[in-house]
Amino acid sequence: MEAAPALELRGINKHFGGVHALRDIDLTLKRGEITALVGDNGAGKSTLTKVISGIYAADAGETLMDGKPVRFSGPADSAEHGIQTVYQDLALCDNLNTIQNLFLGRELGGGFLSLGQLSWAEMERRAIETLSNLGVRIRNLRSPIATLSGGQRQGIAIARSILTDPAIVLLDEPTAALGVTQKAQVRSLLNRLRDQGLAVMLISHDMQDVRELADRIEVLRLGAKAATFTRGNYSTTDLLGAMTGATTQEREAVA
Repeated sequence: MEAAPALELRGINKHFGGVHALRDIDLTLKRGEITALVGDNGAGKSTLTKVISGIYAADAGETLMDGKPVRFSGPADSAEHGIQTVYQDLALCDNLNTIQNLFLGRELGGGFLSLGQLSWAEMERRAIETLSNLGVRIRNLRSPIATLSGGQRQGIAIARSILTDPAIVLLDEPTAALGVTQKAQVRSLLNRLRDQGLAVMLISHDMQDVRELADRIEVLRLGAKAATFTRGNYSTTDLLGAMTGATTQEREAVA
């Protein structure tokens, strides 16, 4: 019997005054799979991401994790349920080093006898372990991250998201403004997350990222789901047609 999805949304709706931002959205995120969420500006991608991450509460619909209904009271509650979000701005502090950024707001103490001192040795050990598992190479963990490349900074943001051992990671435009080499590094990171059994949702306008990474593609248009495609069962014309409305009938191409 197939395991329940890590996350399942059923009939999600969201209004902002008279604007119907999300209309009856169904979405499934499975472990060991990358799902791309695509659509033009105003399609509802950011709103849906914020519903999943607990920033917005849906007006109607149901959210299930591992087949059980859940309701998030806020971002901290979503994180407690195993959902981490890496936003486009990364939310890193340029003046702090890699270790400080990884554990910012969740520093590790040295125990009862440490008299409130932080356990930098343990944080450094965990930082090295996490970055190594993701293949992120940083020569000096104690240098301010302002000195690092865009790809390394994205790697730190992704590493921070998995320190709490989440089941689901949402990534908003992870390769935006990166060069070719750095994009390849980030794509490798996302593949590693999938291979480690996480459910990954990629929000992206980069069609090359979508084609190379996504096992499943969910297309939003004007707040509604326009189409679902699976790897190897769509063309660029299919994808762009669903995004622009040239193809209006919802379809799911299944291998």
